[in-house]
Amino acid sequence: MQRRVVITSIGVISSLGFTLEEILNNLKNENTSFEKSIFDDEVAVSPINGFDVKDFAGHFKDKRYLNRGAQFCVASAIEAVKKAGIAKKSLAEAGLFLGTGPNLDIGGEFPDVKEGEIDRKDLMALWMLKFLPNTAASVIAILAGIHGENQTLTTACSASLQAIGEAFRKIKNGYIDLAFAGGGDSRLSKSSILAYKKAHVLCDGTGKPERASRPFDRSRNGFVPGEGGAFFLLEELQHAQKRGAVIYGEICGYGASIDGYSMTAPEPEGIWAEGSVNAALQEAGLAPSDINVISSHGTGTLLNDSMEADLIDRVYGKRSPFIIAVKSWIGHIAAACGAVELAICLACMKYSYLPKIKNLDEPCHAGLNFVREEQSYPIRNILLENFGFGGQNSVLIIKNIVTL
Repeated sequence: MQRRVVITSIGVISSLGFTLEEILNNLKNENTSFEKSIFDDEVAVSPINGFDVKDFAGHFKDKRYLNRGAQFCVASAIEAVKKAGIAKKSLAEAGLFLGTGPNLDIGGEFPDVKEGEIDRKDLMALWMLKFLPNTAASVIAILAGIHGENQTLTTACSASLQAIGEAFRKIKNGYIDLAFAGGGDSRLSKSSILAYKKAHVLCDGTGKPERASRPFDRSRNGFVPGEGGAFFLLEELQHAQKRGAVIYGEICGYGASIDGYSMTAPEPEGIWAEGSVNAALQEAGLAPSDINVISSHGTGTLLNDSMEADLIDRVYGKRSPFIIAVKSWIGHIAAACGAVELAICLACMKYSYLPKIKNLDEPCHAGLNFVREEQSYPIRNILLENFGFGGQNSVLIIKNIVTL
């Protein structure tokens, strides 16, 4: 008999807040952090102001090896560890699964590169650690005393949701009893903004920054870069119940696929993205009609939103669940979007709340149940979707079992 997996601790660093209560309050009061980039006034961004990893993890010598995205990984992971109340022996045996992105702050790290020469007197001996994807995992393991099975995934915008899905499978299939899973990322550096601007995927931010992110609106024209991180303790149900842990929800289905179509654009028909949705539903033992809320990828780009809207229409038909788009509130956090969006979804699930999709004035698909006004609503099963560059697709289903 396969085991059940629940979420029993949450560490989140987001522009909406650092606790579920702060997140809910800022959603209800429409408090967001959208502003013009300090590097390019034609680009809107969603930063986390005043963040310092030491406020969460204390002073540690390896901080110098962490890029900003890795710092969000470490801060949110240590928060999850602190809140978990797990004994040292159990921590040592826990798994560690994270999703992160590349350090694109090349200009910031090497401001004086000339003809490819980067060597200089102040160059750190281990400067390469700021560019290795598993540096954050190494720091988390050192700080928390975690020594179990681990993975670092770098599957673009799908990465952190896939990390959570992989941890879920390891626990479900009996390899481990508990794992910390999540991710962190930042795309607000000068080099990152240049990269996405060159790829023509950023919203034209020349208007009001708070109006820039427009998922599923006919006037959408790109995404808004954001930053943050979130980590969760995933635990086998009986293990959690035995120690009296708080249960935020049950992970009951996971699906992943790759389009094999384009390096940046999604496969237009969403065939393989739909496959990951169906795989997650099958694993959860649920029909499409059992899902009452979809947390969409909802980037605000022309191609993604069109593909995703058509996919939802095919899977759910005339009985479309409520659709939310968290990126309209926090921007696009790249590799960490799934983890941070899951934390926000768990806040919504706990408090029976659906946030509206901001700036959705004229939906691109008339037949779907987009949430256009906030409302109280008891969420039973929520399905999260993330689709990334390279055709990376991931889907996770969370069931509300907080009454257990």
